[in-house]
Amino acid sequence: MASSQYDQFFREATTRDPEADFALGRNRLYGLSTSWCFLDQAVPRPEDAFWAAMKKKRIHPGRNGLCMTGPAAADYILASYPGLV
Repeated sequence: MASSQYDQFFREATTRDPEADFALGRNRLYGLSTSWCFLDQAVPRPEDAFWAAMKKKRIHPGRNGLCMTGPAAADYILASYPGLV
């Protein structure tokens, strides 16, 4: 995922809600990004590269106010909990 793709990922797959009871943690945020890549037909970066890019963007797991939204969120949830289908 190139730098501009990270911005697109945030626009399409996340929403900010500072009052939410929870925020996307490490596993969920990276998992959401891989779901977004799958749907966008982009190649996901390795997890360490993803987190290096998040550090540059000052996005920290669990303290980010980010929530899932859109088709990538649905894909991630269904892939994580196959019994829901």
